[in-house]
Amino acid sequence: MELRHLRYFVVVAETCHFGQAAERLQMAQPPLSQQIRQLEAELGIELLARTTRSVKLTPAGEVFLQDARRILRSVDEAARRARRFAEGKAGTLRIGLTGTASYSQLPLLARLAKEQLPGVVLDIHTEMLTPAIEQALAAGELDVGVLRPPVRDTSLALRPIAREEFVVALPAGHRLAAGESVAIGELRAEDFIMYTAGSRSVVNDAVIRACLAAGFHPQVAHESSKTSTQLSLVAAGLGVAVLPESVRSIALDGVQYRAISGTEPVELGLSWRRNEDSPLVDSFLAMLEDNNIFIDSTHAGGLP
Repeated sequence: MELRHLRYFVVVAETCHFGQAAERLQMAQPPLSQQIRQLEAELGIELLARTTRSVKLTPAGEVFLQDARRILRSVDEAARRARRFAEGKAGTLRIGLTGTASYSQLPLLARLAKEQLPGVVLDIHTEMLTPAIEQALAAGELDVGVLRPPVRDTSLALRPIAREEFVVALPAGHRLAAGESVAIGELRAEDFIMYTAGSRSVVNDAVIRACLAAGFHPQVAHESSKTSTQLSLVAAGLGVAVLPESVRSIALDGVQYRAISGTEPVELGLSWRRNEDSPLVDSFLAMLEDNNIFIDSTHAGGLP
């Protein structure tokens, strides 16, 4: 049995007239009649009761019509879904986000995807460190990642999406919270809460460079790979944390944010496997391009 037989039968059943059905199908009547006869012969039942004046569905034909319509609807829907996948308009996009990007960039990216790529499901992994995102991308475990440039793996492409200044997260009532801004040198006697040592954290590196330029090395009291945990430690009064300004989107009792001078801004970038043919990733990147999400990079060689 072929799908065309089902389509022919449905049109004949809807018109109850071979001539009208043949006209709708843009074919001659004799071949249409022959195709329906072949279908009945294959099934071993009579689907249509024919007279010289009329064509009617038999009881078996009534039942078969319902199933034929259901099958054709399923086939049409399968074809539509396959086309949407091929066009990058459907599927699951695995996205990893580092640190504060989980709070600042995720809402924007998720909203755009929901509005403009409604057939795409986001499989979201938050508060990852940049090296872990790089590794997951290279291993094919993520499709795109929001991370801190530069990336070291040459198989990955990168485009920047934000440039951020730093702020300092202080425990509520801290002596430095009285002003609007803090100089990095004013933190020389403070306990620092930082990302895990050896994690190749771009934020850690930037903070340490700023401290060294101010004449001291930060005294690290606590470490965590998660920004939310660092802020909880700040709220407990166990130290201060110097973090990108998007951390302000995390409102936590016991934590006060202040601008900080003496630090250089850091970037956020979107990364993906450079040579992979993925309509889904291409659609996501095109969506970001259309919405002017990408910015110019300060990292030479960072662009794909």
